[in-house]
Amino acid sequence: MILPLFLPLAWALSVNGEFGAFFQLGSISNVSRYYWNYVYCNIWEGECHPHQDDSSLQVPTEDSWSMFSEDYMQLLSNWYCSLGQCCETGDCRIINNITGLEKDLEQKLHGQHLAQAVVVRAIRGFLKNPSPEKALTLSFHGWSGTGKNFVSRMISDNLYRDGMKSQCVRLFISPFHFPHAKLVDVYQGQLKDWISGTVQHCPQALFIFDEAEKLHPGLIDTIKPYMDYYQDLDGISYRRAIFIFLSNIGGAAINEVTLDFWHSGQNREDVDMEDLEPRLRTEALQSQGGFSQSQHLTGNLIDFFVPFLPLEYRHVKLCARDAFRSRGLSYSEEILDEVARGMLYVPKEEKLFSAQGCKSVPQRINFFLP
Repeated sequence: MILPLFLPLAWALSVNGEFGAFFQLGSISNVSRYYWNYVYCNIWEGECHPHQDDSSLQVPTEDSWSMFSEDYMQLLSNWYCSLGQCCETGDCRIINNITGLEKDLEQKLHGQHLAQAVVVRAIRGFLKNPSPEKALTLSFHGWSGTGKNFVSRMISDNLYRDGMKSQCVRLFISPFHFPHAKLVDVYQGQLKDWISGTVQHCPQALFIFDEAEKLHPGLIDTIKPYMDYYQDLDGISYRRAIFIFLSNIGGAAINEVTLDFWHSGQNREDVDMEDLEPRLRTEALQSQGGFSQSQHLTGNLIDFFVPFLPLEYRHVKLCARDAFRSRGLSYSEEILDEVARGMLYVPKEEKLFSAQGCKSVPQRINFFLP
């Protein structure tokens, strides 16, 4: 893969035999180090150099490449963009693999038939629309460990070649990125810069807000215009962006509906969106948190409220099986049962709803490692 790059490079140097007059040896070394690090990080997805802001690893300036002809630079650009789809302002490596997303959700996400169906339908419809009226906004709700983060990563992995490492993807964790209410004015400015800068580089950008219920209402209102029905804001269109909010709000309503179905003898798979979405909207509006104190929901800017049901004992076993397989470890039904029994369930005697979810399964598996 790298050979097509170095062949034209060697040709260019041989044609221009006086390249020493254009480049100092130190500059050549710096250019090589930068691009080797870039290729390693972004093409082979290796561990990136810890000092990306090192002056020796800065992007080479235009003057540094003045020795090369336009034909060579076009050849290099075509090779680079052949590795992934290029945006007008940079390589975003957009792949939009909806088939892969559908397959991943079907094979790796357990016990979430509603999330599986809604996410695929929402994203497929949005990407097929050549002129969406607004950005796509999804709000994931449910207990911790039911798969909200997991699905977000599946989306990024199937829409962008570099997944969560893509320059098109931004992950915000409320307590980490915006911890102090007294600094909300500073955060608002930073958030505007992050969103506008990302969309300028990549119109089909993905923004994920984890623990969204902890966002200050002022930050919710800062995000709101980017999801609204505007043609553009300051000359930038945000209509192809995707916003995903992850929240524990609504978990009680989801659990109550699921438990009612179980008590009535109905199958878990009989729970549908009509049973849950109205209650999710109501709880999101009435619960303490950023949503309830902002104007966010009054304009119907959230396209889909996606419920994540509490997991049953059988689903936890499937999570344990996947964790063993991902680590290349052998397992048996007895071991899977032992892992699953180590979780907390409500009601406990029925092992019906896992209070910890699949997220705790890898930690439990550590007990079985030598």
